[in-house]
Amino acid sequence: MQIETISQGEGPAVILPSLGRSAEDYDDVAARLADDGFRVLRPEPRGIGQSKGPMEGLDMHDFAADVAAVLDQEKVGPSLVVGHSWGSQPARMLAEDRPDLVRGLVMAAASAGKLPPGSTEKPYSRNREAIDGSGNLSLPESQRLEYLKQAFFAPGRDPSPWLTGWYPETHDAQAQARNETPVDAYFAGGSVPILDLQAQYDTVVVPDVFKPMLGDRVTTAVVPDAGHAMAPNNPRR
Repeated sequence: MQIETISQGEGPAVILPSLGRSAEDYDDVAARLADDGFRVLRPEPRGIGQSKGPMEGLDMHDFAADVAAVLDQEKVGPSLVVGHSWGSQPARMLAEDRPDLVRGLVMAAASAGKLPPGSTEKPYSRNREAIDGSGNLSLPESQRLEYLKQAFFAPGRDPSPWLTGWYPETHDAQAQARNETPVDAYFAGGSVPILDLQAQYDTVVVPDVFKPMLGDRVTTAVVPDAGHAMAPNNPRR
């Protein structure tokens, strides 16, 4: 078992990428954070780069434990943990399982796993075909570009950089872990402060789920001119 980690700068912060994607999606954002005085740790999920381990029979506790192992080794103390989309789930699981390692959470275009009272939707159902189709390497490139526009990018943004960077085995293992783990096991993210960072043009996430359920420890902010793939849409903001 090993977890490859990209490390930059000084000061505690951790970034977890979205479903089936690499930590490299945050290259631009990580560089900016490092310039602002943070040490940014980006663990690659299992199956990406040099991160290796079992890929079957996993749950969210396993993916959180991978991050915990990195933080224990680096000895950085309680950290600010940023989870994008699917990455918000192991981030919250980490805060539940290892509260000693987390001092705050940023839920970036987070898939909360619950819905507002009275909603008739199913969790994770919005734009499901486009989300899964974007990373389906057997589809024509033209179709994948359309899916990327629908699910991940704001109007006028170029989706072509996300034609690459998909890892199907990791995608499947992460999706299975989500299905195997009751959402109540990680939804609250322990008791730390949470920033619910929403994208202006997100067509995937049901907005404003966290604050009504978790109260005053949640602060909400919106990244303008960004779709669900928040970092490549508007890295400066």
